Amino acid sequence: MKLRTLFLILITLSVALTANAQGLSQSSISSVISAYRSYKDVGNFSISVPTVVEVPFTDESIERFDFAVLDKTTNSFEPYFFRQKTLTKIPVSVNTNPNTNNASRMNDNNTQTYADFPLLDNAQGHVQITLSSTNPITSSVLTTLLDNNVALPNFIEIRAFVDGQSKIVVANRKMDQQTIHFPQTTSNKWIITFTFSQPLRISELRLNQDNATKSSARAIRFLSQPTHSYRIYFDPDRSVTVPVGEAGNLASAKDVLIIPPVQSQNNPNYIIADIDSDGVPDIRDNCVFVTNKDQKDINNNDRGDVCDDFDQDGLINSKDNCPNKPNQDQKDTDSDNKGNICDKKESRITERYTWIPWVGIGFVALVLIVLLALMAKSTRVTK
Repeated sequence: MKLRTLFLILITLSVALTANAQGLSQSSISSVISAYRSYKDVGNFSISVPTVVEVPFTDESIERFDFAVLDKTTNSFEPYFFRQKTLTKIPVSVNTNPNTNNASRMNDNNTQTYADFPLLDNAQGHVQITLSSTNPITSSVLTTLLDNNVALPNFIEIRAFVDGQSKIVVANRKMDQQTIHFPQTTSNKWIITFTFSQPLRISELRLNQDNATKSSARAIRFLSQPTHSYRIYFDPDRSVTVPVGEAGNLASAKDVLIIPPVQSQNNPNYIIADIDSDGVPDIRDNCVFVTNKDQKDINNNDRGDVCDDFDQDGLINSKDNCPNKPNQDQKDTDSDNKGNICDKKESRITERYTWIPWVGIGFVALVLIVLLALMAKSTRVTK
């Protein structure tokens, strides 16, 4: 009987652990696919052995060329290879003012790296980014990809040198999206000015080259299994680490099955990045890492009051126990979360009324005297 009971317990634990593992797996998948804005469904190919499949992405407007290939049959992600054949692209050099040593990261086709533009003191930040090329570039689109959990700059201005003179292409305007469209302009020197109130990290700054000769071929490849169906997620709003296994040589694979274009669909599971979960997306949040649903900004500096530093003591208001008076030491004698420097009335009764301890001491002394007197009287009566 005892062995049977132990066996049943082991089975129950096994089932519970399996269910928990599956739940974690589903949670992991959900955290990945929630970053992607669109997807394509493909599968059930007429294949009898594992075959490399190529899915075209020619007509889609994509900001980030990051994908996630989900095998819906096994509920796991598959490795992929992104193919984009460019015949000619005009080389571009990047410089910034103020200077930063990692400016080239904005032009390395790697969304995992970024150029960092921190705020100095507590003022607004400004940076001029110059894109230069030997041959003129004709463009009408600028895309600014940010690192994860970074707000958009407050304002953007785009200038181009045309016929030796600086021409305003986009007048200084509030930046409300990562892709900016403007009248087609040709220049070999472009100056983009950003104004920002929170630390700015730009992973890629892409000036679309309308006059570059390039192939329209753009596709991804992955190894498909017979009878399996797949969902290809694409165009995320942030960088995502997709857990995949070992990949074969997808770049030079032979016998590739090229399928016709597949219609894209909006991802209903997409959740825009919001690191502090206050309901305001990171790119439009005036305080990205501290919850502030009201977005209150009493001094109109485009930085939320909760992450501003009114008294300039190096501590943001939400972490400062006296936000209106400098007190780096954060001294708080009565531990009421209000710094001594702005705590006009102490919260402890003994600190509000300094005479109370003396009354207590006097009362104790009086009690002792009475007790001694009673003891003395009792001793006399006994004698």
